Amino acid sequence: MKRIILAAALALSGSAAFAQDPALGVWQTEVDDGAFALVRMSECGGAFCGTITRTFKADGTEYESPNKGLQIVKGMVPAGSGKYEGEVFRPANEKTYIGKMEIEGDALTLKGCVAGGLICANQNWKKLQ
Repeated sequence: MKRIILAAALALSGSAAFAQDPALGVWQTEVDDGAFALVRMSECGGAFCGTITRTFKADGTEYESPNKGLQIVKGMVPAGSGKYEGEVFRPANEKTYIGKMEIEGDALTLKGCVAGGLICANQNWKKLQ
Protein backbone atom coordinates (compact mmCIF):
# COMPACT_ATOMS: atom_id res chain seq x y z
CA MET A 1 0.00 0.00 0.00
CA LYS A 2 2.85 2.39 0.83
CA ARG A 3 4.32 1.78 -2.63
CA ILE A 4 1.05 2.76 -4.31
CA ILE A 5 0.81 5.97 -2.27
CA LEU A 6 4.45 6.83 -2.99
CA ALA A 7 3.98 6.18 -6.73
CA ALA A 8 0.87 8.39 -6.78
CA ALA A 9 2.70 11.17 -4.93
CA LEU A 10 5.62 11.02 -7.37
CA ALA A 11 3.28 11.07 -10.36
CA LEU A 12 1.47 14.13 -9.00
CA SER A 13 4.70 15.97 -8.21
CA GLY A 14 5.95 15.31 -11.75
CA SER A 15 2.72 16.67 -13.21
CA ALA A 16 3.01 19.78 -11.03
CA ALA A 17 6.53 20.40 -12.33
CA PHE A 18 5.32 20.08 -15.92
CA ALA A 19 2.44 22.48 -15.21
CA GLN A 20 4.98 25.24 -14.54
CA ASP A 21 7.41 24.44 -17.35
CA PRO A 22 8.18 27.42 -19.61
CA ALA A 23 7.73 25.26 -22.73
CA LEU A 24 3.98 25.05 -22.15
CA GLY A 25 1.74 27.48 -24.00
CA VAL A 26 1.18 28.91 -27.47
CA TRP A 27 4.16 29.89 -29.59
CA GLN A 28 4.32 31.76 -32.92
CA THR A 29 6.74 30.34 -35.47
CA GLU A 30 8.86 32.29 -37.93
CA VAL A 31 7.67 32.62 -41.50
CA ASP A 32 8.74 29.51 -43.45
CA ASP A 33 7.78 28.87 -47.07
CA GLY A 34 5.50 31.95 -47.06
CA ALA A 35 3.52 31.09 -43.92
CA PHE A 36 3.72 30.93 -40.14
CA ALA A 37 1.77 29.08 -37.48
CA LEU A 38 0.70 29.04 -33.87
CA VAL A 39 1.91 25.93 -32.07
CA ARG A 40 0.48 24.73 -28.76
CA MET A 41 3.12 23.05 -26.62
CA SER A 42 1.68 20.57 -24.13
CA GLU A 43 2.76 17.64 -22.02
CA CYS A 44 2.76 14.28 -23.81
CA GLY A 45 3.85 11.14 -22.01
CA GLY A 46 6.54 12.66 -19.79
CA ALA A 47 7.83 15.00 -22.50
CA PHE A 48 6.56 18.00 -24.50
CA CYS A 49 4.93 18.02 -27.92
CA GLY A 50 3.86 20.89 -30.14
CA THR A 51 0.84 20.87 -32.46
CA ILE A 52 -0.07 23.45 -35.09
CA THR A 53 -3.36 25.08 -34.05
CA ARG A 54 -3.66 28.00 -36.49
CA THR A 55 -1.94 28.92 -39.76
CA PHE A 56 -1.30 32.30 -41.40
CA LYS A 57 0.11 33.60 -44.64
CA ALA A 58 3.21 35.77 -44.30
CA ASP A 59 1.02 38.90 -44.40
CA GLY A 60 -0.91 37.73 -41.31
CA THR A 61 -4.03 36.50 -43.11
CA GLU A 62 -5.31 33.34 -41.46
CA TYR A 63 -5.95 30.36 -43.73
CA GLU A 64 -6.79 26.67 -43.50
CA SER A 65 -3.56 24.77 -44.08
CA PRO A 66 -3.41 20.98 -44.35
CA ASN A 67 -0.73 21.24 -41.64
CA LYS A 68 -3.26 22.39 -39.04
CA GLY A 69 -3.48 19.74 -36.31
CA LEU A 70 -0.06 18.32 -37.22
CA GLN A 71 2.36 17.56 -34.39
CA ILE A 72 5.71 19.11 -35.36
CA VAL A 73 7.54 19.01 -32.01
CA LYS A 74 7.76 15.49 -30.63
CA GLY A 75 9.01 14.00 -27.38
CA MET A 76 11.01 17.02 -26.17
CA VAL A 77 12.53 16.02 -22.85
CA PRO A 78 14.00 18.63 -20.50
CA ALA A 79 17.80 18.49 -20.48
CA GLY A 80 18.37 21.27 -17.91
CA SER A 81 19.04 25.01 -18.10
CA GLY A 82 16.05 25.68 -20.40
CA LYS A 83 17.20 23.10 -22.96
CA TYR A 84 15.22 20.18 -24.38
CA GLU A 85 15.95 17.28 -26.74
CA GLY A 86 13.56 15.31 -28.96
CA GLU A 87 12.40 15.41 -32.58
CA VAL A 88 11.17 18.06 -35.00
CA PHE A 89 8.99 17.40 -38.05
CA ARG A 90 9.17 19.84 -40.99
CA PRO A 91 5.95 19.70 -43.03
CA ALA A 92 7.54 21.38 -46.09
CA ASN A 93 9.69 18.32 -46.83
CA GLU A 94 7.90 15.75 -44.62
CA LYS A 95 11.12 14.89 -42.74
CA THR A 96 11.79 14.32 -39.06
CA TYR A 97 15.00 15.69 -37.57
CA ILE A 98 16.91 15.45 -34.31
CA GLY A 99 15.28 18.22 -32.30
CA LYS A 100 16.84 20.67 -29.90
CA MET A 101 14.97 23.42 -28.15
CA GLU A 102 16.11 26.23 -25.86
CA ILE A 103 13.89 28.67 -23.99
CA GLU A 104 14.90 32.02 -22.55
CA GLY A 105 11.94 34.03 -21.24
CA ASP A 106 9.39 34.38 -24.05
CA ALA A 107 11.84 33.29 -26.74
CA LEU A 108 12.25 29.73 -28.00
CA THR A 109 14.94 28.56 -30.41
CA LEU A 110 13.97 25.34 -32.16
CA LYS A 111 16.61 23.42 -34.08
CA GLY A 112 16.26 20.56 -36.52
CA CYS A 113 19.56 18.71 -36.89
CA VAL A 114 21.22 16.01 -38.99
CA ALA A 115 24.60 14.25 -38.81
CA GLY A 116 24.15 13.38 -35.15
CA GLY A 117 23.27 16.98 -34.27
CA LEU A 118 26.32 18.57 -35.90
CA ILE A 119 24.44 20.42 -38.66
CA CYS A 120 21.32 22.31 -37.59
CA ALA A 121 18.81 24.78 -39.02
CA ASN A 122 16.88 26.84 -36.53
CA GLN A 123 13.82 28.99 -36.05
CA ASN A 124 13.12 31.57 -33.37
CA TRP A 125 9.61 31.48 -31.91
CA LYS A 126 7.91 33.91 -29.56
CA LYS A 127 5.51 33.02 -26.79
CA LEU A 128 1.98 34.38 -27.10
CA GLN A 129 0.41 32.79 -23.99
